Amino acid sequence: MSAITESDGAPLGHERCLFCGGKNLYSLGLSFQADPEKGVRARFRPHTGFQGYAGVLHGGAVAGVLDAAMTHCLFHSAVKAMTADLHVRYVKPLPCGMEYDVRAWILSSAPPLYRLRAEISNGREVLAWAEGKFLKKEHTANPSPGLDGLDPSGTPEGKPNLSGGRSTEDSHANA
Repeated sequence: MSAITESDGAPLGHERCLFCGGKNLYSLGLSFQADPEKGVRARFRPHTGFQGYAGVLHGGAVAGVLDAAMTHCLFHSAVKAMTADLHVRYVKPLPCGMEYDVRAWILSSAPPLYRLRAEISNGREVLAWAEGKFLKKEHTANPSPGLDGLDPSGTPEGKPNLSGGRSTEDSHANA
């Protein structure tokens, strides 16, 4: 089966992804390739922009990388799906600036539901792993209607709004 991609080779609908998006200035730049053994893999070196505690990759970023790997595994199987459930196990901290491998593969497939596993390793040991359930996209509601035409910057000032909530002024006006 062929992977789901846009004309420029990017995964369909993921050009602004925080982890793999080529059109996101803050992206980790993950680039997944088919793994000769099974599934997909990518190498990455997280910078301190993704840290939680000083010099350590934030747990949410670890979960995001694992989730992205599983999503790309499905893309490589020509399946567009969204995460329905994600269980993450943090085995050891991942220092920023080090190089890691992330791999993902399908454990079971019963469309529209897929179960996958992903692991991040340093070449010697697994540092974090996740199992997730994914639901084929046509069986999900559009979680963000109207965002398809969003300006690439995300805000008029040219800086993405990463808060996900109301501005401080909005909060004070409603107090």
